[in-house]
Amino acid sequence: MPGSRFVIATVLSLAASITHAAAQGVLTIYTYESFTAEWGPGPAVEQAFEAQCGGCDLRFVSVADGVALLNRVRIEGEATKADIVLGLDTNLTTEAAATGLFARHDQDVSKVTVPGGWTDRTFLPFDHGWFAVVYDTQAMANPPRSLKELVEGDPDQKIVIQDPRSSTPGLGLLLWVRHVYGNDAADAWRKLSRRVLTVTPGWSEAYGLFTQGEAPMVLSYTTSPAYHMIAEGTERYQAAAFAEGHYQQIEVAAQTVAGKRNPLAAQFLAFMLTPAFQDHIAEKNWMLPAAATSAPLNPVFDRLVKPETSLLFSPDEVAANRARWIEEWLGAFGR
Repeated sequence: MPGSRFVIATVLSLAASITHAAAQGVLTIYTYESFTAEWGPGPAVEQAFEAQCGGCDLRFVSVADGVALLNRVRIEGEATKADIVLGLDTNLTTEAAATGLFARHDQDVSKVTVPGGWTDRTFLPFDHGWFAVVYDTQAMANPPRSLKELVEGDPDQKIVIQDPRSSTPGLGLLLWVRHVYGNDAADAWRKLSRRVLTVTPGWSEAYGLFTQGEAPMVLSYTTSPAYHMIAEGTERYQAAAFAEGHYQQIEVAAQTVAGKRNPLAAQFLAFMLTPAFQDHIAEKNWMLPAAATSAPLNPVFDRLVKPETSLLFSPDEVAANRARWIEEWLGAFGR
């Protein structure tokens, strides 16, 4: 009957509209495991954003670490379910942009407060910091005071590091060694390999081994001791200040081409530069905020190592050389 067909068509059309509306109400963000951990900023960020977005559903999908994020999105290609990728850093932005999978943003970059300012129109910072060797003061009385001392020090005093093929801290150490040693980096890696207890896929595994007492040192951040001082009330774990300087990290987020069609993606990027997001960075991600917070940071952050020299390759330099420098690293570790 024509009338019945009209009713059925109307119902199907309404159902399709409802389904489409529900899909538009979901924001999928790929990020790294420590961001979404119970103690990380993810849960608080999710709650704060959903309180603002009018009934949307923010869904995090996590992988081990930042480099793994780019690897996953590259494999998924245009079929990726990610609206936003949060957790790359400037060492990866040229390669990420070259995939053609990320879209430009329309955010006000004047709100970004990272050292050196910010102009990139695809990637947007959410935090920053410096890599450091964090050591256990109860297990090591004389930590290395330079990268040279770390490389050439006692092989019996071990360090846990991360894999530069999957981890942004691991990549950061790769670039740190290259920045300091230049063409002698391969020899430096061979020397340092004697001190490496193990290489983990991501930061969480490495730091867990360190705090369990498996090694007196771990590759982490100058800000890591703040966690122990604020959350645990102990100064046992400290960062060593290196004479050559420390390699800088600026972590970024970007919307995918598919995410550009989801209005929640742009809404989240704008939210990311507000105190509602940035207030959760210092004492949950244990990094430095990339935009204004609603209150000054805990005074503990004033007591942390403040690098006199920031080391940083441009994104283009990293993209041009990363594969070759990783081969040097692989040669030292026989992996």
